[in-house]
Amino acid sequence: MAKPRIIVKRRKSVRNIRKITRTMQLIATARFQAAYNRAMATKPYTERLAGLVADLSGAVQGEISHPLMRANPEAKRAALVVITTKRGLCGGYNTNVLCHALAHLKEAEGRSVETDVYMVGKKGINYFRFLRREMRERITDISDSPRFNQVEPIANGLMDRFTRGEVGAVHVAYMRFLSTARQAAEVIQLLPLSGETKADGGASKSRHDVQYEFSPDPKELLAELLPATVRIRLFQCFTDATVSEQVSRMVAMKAATDAAAEMITALTRQYNRARQTQITMELLDIVGGANALA
Repeated sequence: MAKPRIIVKRRKSVRNIRKITRTMQLIATARFQAAYNRAMATKPYTERLAGLVADLSGAVQGEISHPLMRANPEAKRAALVVITTKRGLCGGYNTNVLCHALAHLKEAEGRSVETDVYMVGKKGINYFRFLRREMRERITDISDSPRFNQVEPIANGLMDRFTRGEVGAVHVAYMRFLSTARQAAEVIQLLPLSGETKADGGASKSRHDVQYEFSPDPKELLAELLPATVRIRLFQCFTDATVSEQVSRMVAMKAATDAAAEMITALTRQYNRARQTQITMELLDIVGGANALA
């Protein structure tokens, strides 16, 4: 059995770790609330914009031919934006996102399509360096609270490459926020756009029964709205990823704090047993000495 002094030192170390994890849990909780409010504030705009694009697409009855909606199945190159975190200690967040990204890359390789990876976050960059995989861009200047003017240049660069025909599709791998109890790693298609695309990459229900009067005509409106849709959808991916990161860190730090508390309890019991054994041995030595002198 370990000496009481060693157990005391170890218990002190665990208590210090518990203080750190508890503090990180409180910080993640505060950051989560701020990130959640920002993400929820942008969703109505994103959804209404996607609905408006769907209505405009229905109004022109499939006659539009915008570069951002033009599929190029013969293209042998694509792009993938992978959104990971700057810091660790957030459970399986990065692992889940990177597993989905690697599965997508493997599927693209099976179709003989080369994929340019735009890696966001130090954790993803370090992991791809470890795997010795190439990355077209390493993006580390996104703040903890992503701003639209930080995401817009990324979206503009992807749209430029897509319209020039350099890539046939653009996808985003990120952690989608569903609720505080559920987040799901996903890979969604950002380009080419579809007239029935929602903010999260699914199908949007177009309200074709609503009659609109357009000025200017729908084609001119779509020329302005489609690039805006790409930018806001990518920005929504970043805000969702930020919320999911804070939730994951909050849960991970709570689990670490609870585990530290259990370890402190176990070490306290171990210390008490060791101390009791030590006292018993000292009493036996005293009694033995007294008997020897008698």
